[in-house]
Amino acid sequence: MGERFSSASRPSSTSVPPSPPRLVYDDDCGFCTWVAEYADAHGEFELVGFADLTPDQRARPPPDFESCAHLLTDERVYSCGAAMEETLARLDDPSRYAVAMFRHLPESAREQIREPVYRWTATTELGGGSY
Repeated sequence: MGERFSSASRPSSTSVPPSPPRLVYDDDCGFCTWVAEYADAHGEFELVGFADLTPDQRARPPPDFESCAHLLTDERVYSCGAAMEETLARLDDPSRYAVAMFRHLPESAREQIREPVYRWTATTELGGGSY
C-alpha cells in the first residue's frame, strides 16, 4: 500500500522560511558601516544601524547594546567578537573557512582571542576609535 501522511506530518507548502540574521551595528562608525555592507554583499543579513533600531528591536541585544555590534538570529543573540565570528561564518567568501578552522579551538580559547581582537579593531583608527 502507498504511504499515508496525516496533515500534521505532511510538509507544509506555506511554512515560513527563517528570517535572515539581523546585524546591528554602529552606523556612525565608517568602518562598522563598511563591515556591515560587506557582510550584506557576501551573505544574507538584515542590516540595522543603532540609530534605526525600533523599541522592539532594542529588547533583544543587551542593555549596553551600543558598546559593540550584535548578530540577532531566530535562536540567539551574538555580541561583540562572537557577533563578528558568527557573521564571518555566514559569509559566502573564504573567511568562512578561517572561521571553521578557528572553531576547532575550545570556546574559552576562542573568546580569549576574538574579544581582544574585536576591541583592538574597534579602538584603533581601523575601527574609527569609537569604542
